Amino acid sequence: MLSISAEELKSRIDAGTAPVIIDVREPYEYEEYNIKGILIPLGSLQSQIDELDQYSEKEVVVHCRSGARSAAACDFLSKNGFSNVKNLTGGMLEWQARFG
Repeated sequence: MLSISAEELKSRIDAGTAPVIIDVREPYEYEEYNIKGILIPLGSLQSQIDELDQYSEKEVVVHCRSGARSAAACDFLSKNGFSNVKNLTGGMLEWQARFG
């Protein structure tokens, strides 16, 4: 599984070259803190995958709180035809530790 660091993703966002970002946390977690990704909780990913088909050939970064749920989501997306999926190393815990 490919991964991306918080620093690299932040640099890409700041430069205007951000990949598609999918947040697989729960809505309450997203409301507390988010980086403006597409919110699709991990438990809903399978039923909502058709909504993401337009991104199957694009670079997609998936994140959650710590990296475990997003790793499962990356695996699922890869097995369903997404060709360039990356997990955000350390998730939002790492992001917040670095960038507040």
